[in-house]
Amino acid sequence: MHDHDEQPWYLMVGVPSLLRGARRTYGTAIRAALGAVGCEDMPRNGAFVVGAIARGGSPLGGIIRHLGVSKQAGGQLVDTLVVRGYLERSPDPDDRRRMTVTLTDRGRLAAGVTRQAVEDVDAELTARVGMESVVRTRATLGALIDLGGGAAD
Repeated sequence: MHDHDEQPWYLMVGVPSLLRGARRTYGTAIRAALGAVGCEDMPRNGAFVVGAIARGGSPLGGIIRHLGVSKQAGGQLVDTLVVRGYLERSPDPDDRRRMTVTLTDRGRLAAGVTRQAVEDVDAELTARVGMESVVRTRATLGALIDLGGGAAD
């Protein structure tokens, strides 16, 4: 029997395992990029929060909800990001009872290198499988997310 009769390894692994492995590829690239600029102390999920704030897409509460963690865990993550110099809290100019959270220079640096690391992985992936396959994969992942009832950020 010849090896060409065997199925590719990715057809013999469950989709959740594939998703975990794919996420690990991005995570490894992001951690390496952050480490290269002195941001190795970025907490788990911190790069997601910093990146979302940099994109300016959602208020902090929405970002925390999208992470799928409790308000308390989200608050602790934000506290850690403030203490480690990625975020800064200041009173909201329109409502002094509220606080706004903004990126520091260090936070902007971390967001930039994280975005570049993701773009580098995306470019390597496109080079390996072609844009059509990447678009099809994104459509499939989008359908999977919709199936679960939640949109991605």
